[in-house]
Amino acid sequence: MDKISRKKFLEQATLLASTALLAPLAVYAQKQGGQGKKIKVGVIGCGSVSGMYLPHLSASPFVELVAACDIKPERAKAAADKYGIPFHYPHIDDMLSGEPFELLVNLTDMQEHGRLNRQALLAGKHVWSEKPMANSYREGKALLDLATGKGLHIWGAPAVVNSPQFAFMAKAIQEGRLGKVAAAHGHYGHLGPTWSAFFYEKLGGSLPDLGVYNLATLTGLLGPAKYVTAMTSIVTPERTVDDKGKITVEEEDNAMVLMDHGNGVISHVQSGFNYFDPYGHEGVGQDKPTITIWGTHGNMGLVGYDWAPFGVDLATHEQPTPQRFVPDAGDYVWQQGASVVSESLVARTEPLISATHALHVLEIIEAARKSGKSGRRVRLKSSFKWPLV
Repeated sequence: MDKISRKKFLEQATLLASTALLAPLAVYAQKQGGQGKKIKVGVIGCGSVSGMYLPHLSASPFVELVAACDIKPERAKAAADKYGIPFHYPHIDDMLSGEPFELLVNLTDMQEHGRLNRQALLAGKHVWSEKPMANSYREGKALLDLATGKGLHIWGAPAVVNSPQFAFMAKAIQEGRLGKVAAAHGHYGHLGPTWSAFFYEKLGGSLPDLGVYNLATLTGLLGPAKYVTAMTSIVTPERTVDDKGKITVEEEDNAMVLMDHGNGVISHVQSGFNYFDPYGHEGVGQDKPTITIWGTHGNMGLVGYDWAPFGVDLATHEQPTPQRFVPDAGDYVWQQGASVVSESLVARTEPLISATHALHVLEIIEAARKSGKSGRRVRLKSSFKWPLV
């Protein structure tokens, strides 16, 4: 997400909500003798995204912010001063050889994620990475294998499966309230970020920046995809961005992705950097669904974005007039992933967010680009543990 999409959200100062989705890990941790333990965290990338992550991490009772790092040293220092972080560094090498910490939170440009995540794992750190966790499925799988071999953990954003709205939808499907599920649709887009060129450069694009959310939600609800068919395009070939001026767009800024989940279930995701939204990117006042699912007995829609949901509208044969459920997201916010995994490290439990799910979504993005170029359906090889809830 871009800078505009984040600036209006309130900082979150509470722990995760106790919902059907998440176990009360804090209570569990206390029973396991984890009361009072904190995970030492180092954050790399002190730009726009950190302005949402750092307040959330600093409020978590499971996190001790130890280090901040940025290739622009003044940004690392500013973050350290603002959030009381004792150490700050201009380079990851300095950070990894400096004050010890346990979890690296990677908030850098998406093209750098795979390389920096590998460095952190080799240095013995757990990793929470903003999306994507790598720039190819092969690279991401190698990272997971490296982590597993070293007894470490790596996780990748987004954290959409944590919302109570996701939990409600997953439960409704499993309980058969929709009958036999047939189809689903997700859409997410805006006019494109202007604050950095990396969104439009090679290995950027609307799919890993925007489409990733809906892909994670729909695979989380409907199960791993078996096949992908897609079309991608560049609608706006030149952009003007703050850090480089006029640039040539190298990756898709418009994408349509079809997923075959097996058992007859087909879903569709569209994403792009050319979408006018009358509600603004924050979606304030929005009363329309961006995720919809249809079955033989009912249908439901996630109102608002899956990273900032406002409720779930459900209609069935028994109650054909749509009813709104779960209008409150509780303590769920999109930037909570790093605090969730810190809590899970203390509690010695597995969060719903998993590396295998993030890898599956990464393979879908890669397959969509292959399909867009070849015009062919692409078979996927990855999967993840499902159902999640």
